[in-house]
Amino acid sequence: MTGFRPPAFGRRVVKGGPLSAPDRGAPTGQPQHPVARVEPAGASLPFEILADLRAICLDRLDPAAVAAMAPERLRTDMERLISEIATERRIQLNSREQKILAEELVFDMLGLGPLEPLLDDDRISEIMVNGPDNVFVESKGRLVASGVRFRDTAHLVAICQRIASAVGRRIDEASPMADARLRDGSRVNIVFPPLALDGPYLTIRKFGRQIIDLERLVAFGSLTAPVARVLRIAAQVRLNIIVSGGTGAGKTTLLNALSRLIDASERVITIEDAAELQLQKPHVVRLETRPANLEGGGEIAQRELMRNALRMRPDRIIIGECRGQEAFDMLQAMNTGHDGSMSTVHANTTRDALTRIENMVQMGNMGLPSHAIRHQILGAIDLIIQVERQRDGGRRIVQVTEICGMDGDVFTLNDIFRFEVQGESPDGRLIGRYTVSRVPPSFMRRLACFGLEREWHAAVEQAAGEC
Repeated sequence: MTGFRPPAFGRRVVKGGPLSAPDRGAPTGQPQHPVARVEPAGASLPFEILADLRAICLDRLDPAAVAAMAPERLRTDMERLISEIATERRIQLNSREQKILAEELVFDMLGLGPLEPLLDDDRISEIMVNGPDNVFVESKGRLVASGVRFRDTAHLVAICQRIASAVGRRIDEASPMADARLRDGSRVNIVFPPLALDGPYLTIRKFGRQIIDLERLVAFGSLTAPVARVLRIAAQVRLNIIVSGGTGAGKTTLLNALSRLIDASERVITIEDAAELQLQKPHVVRLETRPANLEGGGEIAQRELMRNALRMRPDRIIIGECRGQEAFDMLQAMNTGHDGSMSTVHANTTRDALTRIENMVQMGNMGLPSHAIRHQILGAIDLIIQVERQRDGGRRIVQVTEICGMDGDVFTLNDIFRFEVQGESPDGRLIGRYTVSRVPPSFMRRLACFGLEREWHAAVEQAAGEC
C-alpha cells in the first residue's frame, strides 16, 4: 500500500478481527501474459447496485479511524460491513463478491485502486494506462493487455491526482503533464486532457524490489562474467561512465548496479527529475528537481542542482538522466576532479551518445564552437556503455566503448566489447557472443595507479577466450 490518507467519508468503523494475507490466486494463461487477479466487483450485479453499495459503505466509515488501520484489518471490517448492508438492502451477494468489493474499496482508500494487484506482481516491470478501459503491462519485455479497468474517467483522474499530490506535483487541465514517483520509488508519468485524447494517461515504471548488482545481471543474461569483471574494474578506478540506450532498455538498472561498486567512504550526490536511483551507500545526498508553481515561478531545473552540487564537496556526482543544458555542467564536473561520475543518455549507439551530449551542450546557447565542446567531452568521458532491449524482450549490454582521442573533428572510439547476435534458441531467446578488442585502453596509466592493470588484461583475455 502506498499509505495515502483516504478521503473523508462517513461516521464510524465497524469492529472486526485480523485478516490473513490476501489470496493472490494462481495466474491464468502463460507466465509472460499476466492477468489481473481482481475481477470487476460483483460482475453479476447491475452497476447502479454496486455504486449504491460503495456509497453506503464509504458513508459509514470514519476517515480518521481508517487512516490508522492496517490494510488487513480494514479489509476484514469492509467485508463485514458489506455483508451487513447487503442484508439490510436485501441484496444477494456471495462471499466471493463480498471479498472482491471489499478489496476494491480498500485499494481505493489506501492505495492506487485497481492498479494495486499489478504493483504487487513482481513479473510486471511497467504499467501503462491508456484511459480508464485500456491498461497494458510489460512482463519479460513483452506488452500485453492486463484486463484491469477503472470504474470511469473520474476514478482514474482521482488516482492520478493522488499520486501527483503525494510528491508535491500538480496535474490538471492547466498543467496537463507531470513526473512523479510512488513511495517505493517507482517512476510515474501522467498526461491529462486536452493533451491526452482518450482520457488521462498514466505510465508507471516499477521499482525493483530486489537489489540488482552485476552478478544478478549476469544471471539474467544481460552480460557475461568477464564483461562484468571489466565494468567492476572501471568503477573501481573511477572512470567517468555514460550509460546509453533507449527507453526501457535498463539504463537506470545498470547505473544502480555500477553504483554498488562505489567505496563506502565516498560522498555521492545524485541529481534526478524524479528520484528513482537506489544507491545502497551510507553517504548519499539526493537532489530532485522542482516544477513551476501555479504562478509559473519557483522551478528548479537539473542545471541549477548541478551547479549547487559542486559546492557540496562531492566525491562523485550521478545524474539520473542527462537531457538538456545540464550536460555542460556535467562535463565541467567530470573535468574538474570529480572522477567516477556517471549519468545516462538516450541514444541508439555509443557514437550517437556523444553526438547527443554535444547537442545538449549547444542547447545552452553558450556560443561554444563544436571543436571546443568535443574536446570537453574527450577530457571528461572515459567509457560509454550501450544497453538495448532486444526483440526477444531481453535487456543486454551491446557495446562497451572507450573514447580514445580525436581524428580531426571525429572521435576515435574503441569498442572494448560488442555483442553480436548469432542465432535464436527454440524458445525465441537470442543467442550471441561478444567480440573483444585487445587494444590497450587510453586509461592504462590509471589502471596501473590502482594496481589493476593485470586484472584488466586478464578479464579481457577471459572474454576473448569465450568468443
